Amino acid sequence: MKIFSKEQIYKGDKLTAERQNISSTDLMERAGTQIFNWLHMRMQGAQVPIHVFCGIGNNGGDGLVIARHLITHGYNVKTYVVNCSDKRSKDFLINYDRIKNVTKEWPTLLKCEEDFPGIKPEDIIVDGVFGIGLNRPVDDWVKALFVHFRKTKAFTLSIDIPSGLYTDKPVEDENAVVQAGFTLSFASPKLVFFLPETAKYTAQWEVLDIGLDQEFLLTTQAEAELIGKHEVLPNYIPRDKFAHKGEFGHAMVIGGSYGKIGAVTLASRAVLSAGAGLVSAYVPKCGYLPLQTSFPEAMVITDRNDETIGNIDFNIKPTVIAFGVGTGQEQETTKAFEAFLKTNNSPLVIDADGLNILSKHKQLLELLPESPTVITPHPKELERLIGSWADDFDKLTKVKAFSKKHNLVIVVKGAHTITVFDEKLYVNSTGNPGMATAGSGDVLTGIITGLISQGYHPLVASIFGVYLHGRSADIAVADFGYQSLMASHIIEYLGKAFIDLFVKPEPRQQQESEKNAKTSNKKSRK
Repeated sequence: MKIFSKEQIYKGDKLTAERQNISSTDLMERAGTQIFNWLHMRMQGAQVPIHVFCGIGNNGGDGLVIARHLITHGYNVKTYVVNCSDKRSKDFLINYDRIKNVTKEWPTLLKCEEDFPGIKPEDIIVDGVFGIGLNRPVDDWVKALFVHFRKTKAFTLSIDIPSGLYTDKPVEDENAVVQAGFTLSFASPKLVFFLPETAKYTAQWEVLDIGLDQEFLLTTQAEAELIGKHEVLPNYIPRDKFAHKGEFGHAMVIGGSYGKIGAVTLASRAVLSAGAGLVSAYVPKCGYLPLQTSFPEAMVITDRNDETIGNIDFNIKPTVIAFGVGTGQEQETTKAFEAFLKTNNSPLVIDADGLNILSKHKQLLELLPESPTVITPHPKELERLIGSWADDFDKLTKVKAFSKKHNLVIVVKGAHTITVFDEKLYVNSTGNPGMATAGSGDVLTGIITGLISQGYHPLVASIFGVYLHGRSADIAVADFGYQSLMASHIIEYLGKAFIDLFVKPEPRQQQESEKNAKTSNKKSRK
């Protein structure tokens, strides 16, 4: 699913009006009606008080459309106009006249805190104050209105985006943003629904189809894409009946140190579970027995050192190499990594201490192979690589620049892991808080490595691997719960995640699945 910028959405609205020979007022009617239908289907005429707050722009016009339909269908509605400016949009004024034709109770004009209505916790608030066009701080009394919303504890439904939230810059004052229980977004979700600093302003969201021009939707290149089953399935490479293990590559995992051989074991297991034909683990001598006994499917090559990696030397030609899980950052290990990079031509996936070594010795970035190298940093590892950032937008700008400069696929791990390459963002939709557990990142490294081994491009392998990693955890968490989910469970359920790609949900299940995929609950991933 494409995630359009506000400029692209404005363009889509304009093109739709031109190509479908409709007015902007008609398009507003279409949008407001869709939200009314969403509410009507769930409320079925229930007489819960509904408070519709409308700004004086197009978002407010949407609110007036919703209020008018609620009134004509017999709902208990109170409509308010938040008079935050002397300027009114044309479509707002048209819909203001229309609502006056269906009720004797005209919208109440709010101009200051003394005008705020009483709202009970069991009431419903519909927030149509500001839309995506907001480009200035809100007035103090409007900020007080948003605080009033929160204090009432009433369920709040926002139109398109929570009022006060910008689409392209950080929040300046959290009290100046509506805290939405649900947001109904037109045509496309907004990138801010997935960023750590701004996702908290809407607990859940859903996209409504308002009939934008299909050619625009299909041909416009979005700044970001939300990755779900439908996005990854076309990239799946099926297996031939007569296939053999040699066709799926020989991956190598280089890592481990005394007390951290488990990281290599997890990554190596994930490599094979993701579909690689063969996997070799290159570890210090202390890792030989643990790996051979706990994971017999792996071949093991040992370093000359007993407890750390000190001399990376092997006589095979791996299809892809993962480096860094559990290695430590000893001086000897750093030198071995540098020597290895000078001669290596295999595609690379670098994680954990491999990233920490790169952050301390950035000249090593110039030694990476021509094929895009995949790096999988968590926030602190990312900060060591690219420096600190002022906010999430600044972070993404720096990640894009770093990716382009060094030809890297950067997997920015988090609740909504974002894969960055060639200045485009791929936002993952799977995963849950149970993934905040030791070894989860090692498993992700192994999955991506295993996919590259089979011939997936590093970018595709990263996007697909992140999705499978999260989907496996989503399936596993039903059996283990958040607290008891372990990294090894993600590996064990990876097969079910693959099978799930081809399972068509029942209509009700599909509805719930889409709802879950569009839910911006706080999730964590190591």
